[in-house]
Amino acid sequence: MGIGNIGLPGLLLIAVVVLVLFGRGKISALMGEVGKGITAFKKGVSEGGQEIEEQKSTAAKDVTPAEEKDKG
Repeated sequence: MGIGNIGLPGLLLIAVVVLVLFGRGKISALMGEVGKGITAFKKGVSEGGQEIEEQKSTAAKDVTPAEEKDKG
């Protein structure tokens, strides 16, 4: 019997055992922390993307050749 053969009754049994062992309060607190972690990860990914776009736009704005900058 592999993990793929658990089925719905097996999952319900596991959920009940986890609930009994940890209690409802600890599980809800843990899920809250997981949610905060996911939110922080998404925020970090979007900020990283914005930073890359800003670098690209800055590089694209400055198209003056290096020798022209020196003359200025």
